[in-house]
Amino acid sequence: ITGIINRQREFATLESIGMTKKQIKVMDTSFRDGFQSIYGAKVLVDDFIPALQAAVAAGINHFETAGGARFQAPIFFCNENAFETMDKIRAAVGPDVKLQSLSRGVNVVGLNSQPRDVIDLHAKMFAKHGVNVIRNFDALNDVNNLIDSANSIKKHGLQHEVTITMMELPFGCEGAHDVAFYEKVLRNILDSGLPFDSLAFKDASGTSNPRKVYETVKMAREILGENFHIRFHSHETAGTGLAAYLAALDGGADGIDLAMKPVSGGTGQPDIISMWHALKGTEYDLGLDIKKVMETEEIFKECMKDYPLDPISLAVNPILIQAPLPGGATATTVNQLKDMGMLDKFPALIAAMKECVERGGFATSVTPVSQFYAQQAFLNAVQGPWVQANPGYAKMLLGYFGKTPCEPDPELVKWASEKLNMQPTTEKVVDLNEKDPEKGLKAAEKRLIAAGLPVTDENLFIAAACKDGNVDKGIDFLLGKGQVSVNKTAVKAQTSTSAAGSSDGCTVTVNGKKYAVKFQNGKAVVNGKEYNVDVKDGIEEVSSASASGEGTEVKAPMPGAVLRVLKSVGDTVDENEEILVIEAMKMETPIKAPVSGTITSLAVAQNDKIATGQVLATVG
Repeated sequence: ITGIINRQREFATLESIGMTKKQIKVMDTSFRDGFQSIYGAKVLVDDFIPALQAAVAAGINHFETAGGARFQAPIFFCNENAFETMDKIRAAVGPDVKLQSLSRGVNVVGLNSQPRDVIDLHAKMFAKHGVNVIRNFDALNDVNNLIDSANSIKKHGLQHEVTITMMELPFGCEGAHDVAFYEKVLRNILDSGLPFDSLAFKDASGTSNPRKVYETVKMAREILGENFHIRFHSHETAGTGLAAYLAALDGGADGIDLAMKPVSGGTGQPDIISMWHALKGTEYDLGLDIKKVMETEEIFKECMKDYPLDPISLAVNPILIQAPLPGGATATTVNQLKDMGMLDKFPALIAAMKECVERGGFATSVTPVSQFYAQQAFLNAVQGPWVQANPGYAKMLLGYFGKTPCEPDPELVKWASEKLNMQPTTEKVVDLNEKDPEKGLKAAEKRLIAAGLPVTDENLFIAAACKDGNVDKGIDFLLGKGQVSVNKTAVKAQTSTSAAGSSDGCTVTVNGKKYAVKFQNGKAVVNGKEYNVDVKDGIEEVSSASASGEGTEVKAPMPGAVLRVLKSVGDTVDENEEILVIEAMKMETPIKAPVSGTITSLAVAQNDKIATGQVLATVG
């Protein structure tokens, strides 16, 4: 305490003799990470433009507005072209404001990792659509996953902010994510020769203890010299965000990431006003007119008033110190459990995460690895330890996402190999992608042409980045099949009014479950899924097996929702042939026929919520 008091006196003395404070460079993350952490990134662009313009008028000149989930979310949930969204943002702020994007190494902003041509097109398109800086990270801190994107970012005239990802290890774990580990990663970056303009330390889970943050930034400052720009990024999820920022500044950081209400605090970044207050009496200054920032926050709140705030997203949750989950993933995980009626499993999921992290090689809990950890922990908690494999987690163990910081448990590597029927690899991720005929711009071009869509750079990138397995989400969007699915009261009211005024169908209730049915073009559309129908007068004799659904029941192995129904009643199936696909915790799980035979009943439809043990179909 005496030391702190003496230090504050020193700062007061410096101020009294006219010596200037160190001005900290603030990036406002409200319009990317704030949206992702608090609203799942599902925000319509026209709703927040006035707040963004107010922030510029208040003197903020650096914003994170693109990348991360804010590439897919406009397309998947807002029915907005992400590139057009970026253009609107640039037009709103003018030419002189710095706009930053977030990229995930070889994934760039795609759902999956990409080959070199897509990685290069990413940088070209983001430069074209108003981005100045790309922060580039890899969840495994594998430098090989950063080299190609770094070269493309610089090739297209953008600033490259190379990133080291941080977190706190679960209780009792050791072997990575200490100062020595981060120094090794930094030296690997330097030895690789990849070009970069600044360095960021990114703690997406907000769990790194402040002392480690201080020592890590101090280490980097000593290696890079006093004039190199170093930035620190964290979240308030574990309640130590402000303390970590103060530690980073004392260690020599030049910049920090902050946000404004209503998307600051909790799973988001620390608030600008709170940080300004915390810096009183220190040698640091944010260089902002705080009264104008306060006024901007009120404008921002008004812009977002129709978007409900989830208390989980705004809460501090110290339990995450032992099981690091990033800001956006925390609320998403809890809400998914809530939707499945399994919120009571959250403590078990957290407990199971420790083993997933420790035995999995200590990759940083940030997208996409945070999803792998949460999903595998969920499976272990619900179905029993290591009964089912999350494909992403298993592929990580096998090396298909790069080299983990530590070697994974050999027993788990063997388990993953058996579950996926794949062999471990040490080949570079980008080289694996170069060999994949389903990836790359040529494959995207073929799909665009087949769909009758124009082949532009923007369309090529959307098609390549938004393909998820067999689901061509980017092509569907470009074909005009997109829908608005945001948690906004005005949108819900509009949808409800539209539904109430519809008269071209009917609602059929069977055993208390409602089905929306429309008849068009000789087919029936039930809850959005199209079926062939043939209606005849009178009642024909139906076999008892078909009528009663007798045979072998196919039951749900876990709770979730029906994503796709692949078969119809009357179809013949072979043993282990897929009947439908369910989704739980963002994972697709195929449901296969336990025996060969004929589908005699289907008890569910697309989008139905299901419970563990529920009968989904019958094979007779």
